[in-house]
Amino acid sequence: QVQLVESGGGLVQPGGSLRLTCVASGLDISAYIMHWYRQAPGKRRELVALISTHGSSQNYAENVRGRFTISRDNAKNTVYLQMNNLNFDDTAVYYCNAPRVDGGGYWGQGTQVTVSS
Repeated sequence: QVQLVESGGGLVQPGGSLRLTCVASGLDISAYIMHWYRQAPGKRRELVALISTHGSSQNYAENVRGRFTISRDNAKNTVYLQMNNLNFDDTAVYYCNAPRVDGGGYWGQGTQVTVSS
């Protein structure tokens, strides 16, 4: 019943931008800190951004800080990731995550971002 659906990925040239969207159903995201993760081929999954329950604070991985912006619209049950000045190292599948206090959480299916010249 709980579902997170990411969209907005695609093929982009270096220096370009994309905006990812995560739409939740079956849960009220206002009760959750929200995360964006990514996983590149042959690499471990990494946390790239998180946002507090009402959007008042955000944190970023060092390698995306200043280029990526996480935001949320709780009324729309939606989280966004604006990605600017993309480079080859940003190529990955990007996942939305709603962590639970018991250590589990909810995940989307992922959306592919490919940065290529």
